[in-house]
Amino acid sequence: MKQGKGIPAFAGIAIGKVCLLQRNGPIDTGSGDPQQEQESFARACKEADAQLEQLAEQARKDLGEEQVMILEVQQMMLQDQDFLDNVTVKIRKGASAAQAALDAGKECSAEFAALDDEYMKARAADIQDIARRLAAILSNQDAISLPEPAIVLAEDLGPSETIQLPRENILALVTKQGSTNSHTAILARTLNIPSLVQTEIELSPELAGRQMAVDGFTGTYTLDPDEQTIKALNACRNAQSQKVRELEVWRGKPSVTQSGKTVRIYANIGNVEDAKAAICGDAEGIGLLRSEFLYLGREDYPSEQELYTAYRSVVDTMQGKPVIVRTIDIGADKRANYLGLKEEENPALGERGIRFCLGREDVFRTGLRAIYRAAAGGPVSIMFPMIASAWEVEKARSICESVEAELTAQDIAHGKPEIGVMIETPAAAICSEQLAQMVDFFSVGTNDLTQYLLAADRQNAAVMPYCDPHHPAVLNMLAYIAESAHKAGIWAGICGELAADPQLTERFLKMGFDELSVAPGEVLALRKRVCESEV
Repeated sequence: MKQGKGIPAFAGIAIGKVCLLQRNGPIDTGSGDPQQEQESFARACKEADAQLEQLAEQARKDLGEEQVMILEVQQMMLQDQDFLDNVTVKIRKGASAAQAALDAGKECSAEFAALDDEYMKARAADIQDIARRLAAILSNQDAISLPEPAIVLAEDLGPSETIQLPRENILALVTKQGSTNSHTAILARTLNIPSLVQTEIELSPELAGRQMAVDGFTGTYTLDPDEQTIKALNACRNAQSQKVRELEVWRGKPSVTQSGKTVRIYANIGNVEDAKAAICGDAEGIGLLRSEFLYLGREDYPSEQELYTAYRSVVDTMQGKPVIVRTIDIGADKRANYLGLKEEENPALGERGIRFCLGREDVFRTGLRAIYRAAAGGPVSIMFPMIASAWEVEKARSICESVEAELTAQDIAHGKPEIGVMIETPAAAICSEQLAQMVDFFSVGTNDLTQYLLAADRQNAAVMPYCDPHHPAVLNMLAYIAESAHKAGIWAGICGELAADPQLTERFLKMGFDELSVAPGEVLALRKRVCESEV
C-alpha cells in the first residue's frame, strides 16, 4: 500500500482499477520528402478540425457550452500562424510532419506556460492537446478508449481527451499536472466525479490495472489499498451519500429562518446547461448568469440573435423564476483574440467589466438588446460588473434607456429589466450609499472584493494565505454594503463564492442580506442552514 497527496479538484470517494493514459505510441518517421510531409500535415489539420467539430457537437449535447468553447479554441489553434510556421520550419529541416507537430506544440506550450496570466497559462494544455492529436492522426494511432469503469490516471488531460472518455466508465480523474481551473477539474465538476490534480504519483506502465482509492475530500490517493483503508473510505462515501439524501427534505421548502426572515437562494451559472442544473438543484432563481462565456472560445463576436437565443433559453428553462444577467465581464483572465484587448501589465486592474463595455458601446448595446428581448419571456434583471464610480452607472443606464427606446421604436418585443450593480471594488463599497440611490439592487462579488481589499491576487497560489475572505475588513465592508442598500430601500445579495461558506451563513443573515447565490449543487445545503437559523 502506498499513499500520496494531490490538490482536490472535486470532492468524492472512488475505488477501482487504474486506467493509465500514456501517449507513447510510435511516431510516424515520415517520407523524407519535405513537400510530402507538408501536404500530409495540411491533410491532418483538416481531419483534426473535423474531429474537433464532431467532439464539439457531442459536448454541446452532453456537457454544455463551456466544454464546447474549449474545443473551439483548439480549432482556432489549427489556424494559428506562429504554430503553423514553426511546424513548416521543422519539416524543412528534415523532421516528419508528426514529429514537427509535437515539437512545435511543445515549444509553443512552454511559452504559454511561462506567462503570468492564468488564462493564458491554461492554454498551454490546449496547444499540447492539438499537437498530440495531429501527431496521432499522422501516425495512425487509435483514439483513447475506456472499456470498463476505472480511475483515469494521466500526466494531464486535454479537453478533447476528456470529452472522448465515456462518462459512465469514469470513476475518478487523477493527474500529475493540471490545476483546479484545468480541463480535468472542469470535467470533474460537470460530471460530479472525484478528481485530484498536481499529484505526487510517478507514472509507469506497471500502474495499469492496479487497485487505487481516491479521496477527493482530503486530496489523497492510495495505491493497492488494504482492507482497513477501503472500509474507512466506503464508510466516508456512504456518510456523504446519506447527507445528500437527507438534504432532499428541503427541496421545495421556503427559505425562511426560525424567526421568519425570508432569504432567496439563487444559483450562479455560465450557460443553458447550468440553468438545467439550477432547476434540478431547486434554486429559486439565477443570481448570476456569466454572459462573458458566450463571447469566449470563438473567432468573432456573437450576434444579437445568438445572445438572445441563449438568454431566452435560460429564461424559459427557469420557468418564471428570476434571472440576473451580468453584462459582459471580459478582460483580466477572460480574453479572446477578436476582442482586440491590449496587453496589460496588470489586467485585473485594467480594461475589464463595465470599462470594456463603456469603451466598446457597440458590443455593449448588442448584448443589452438581447437581454431586453429575452426579458419579454420572464423576469430578467441586468447587472453591471466592476463598477467604481457613479458616472459609470449613469452612462450605462443612459445606454440602457436608449436601447429600450430603440426596441420600442422598432416594435420589437422586450421587457423592462431591473438594473443593479456588482459591488466588487472597494470604491463601489465605500460609495454604496450613493450608488444605492441609482439602482434597484446590489450583488456583492466577494471573490474580487476580497482580492482588491486585501491586495492579494486570488489566482496567485503564493499569496493565497493573504487572500482571506474572513478578514475583518471584508466582513465589515459586507455589513456596510447591506446597510447602505436597505437605507435606500433596495435589496442586497451575494453572488461570490463566499455565499456558500457554511461558517458565514448566520453572519450574512444578521447583516441582512436578502439573497445568496451559489453553485447549483450547494442550494439545498444552504437552504438547510437558513431554515435552521434562529436569526
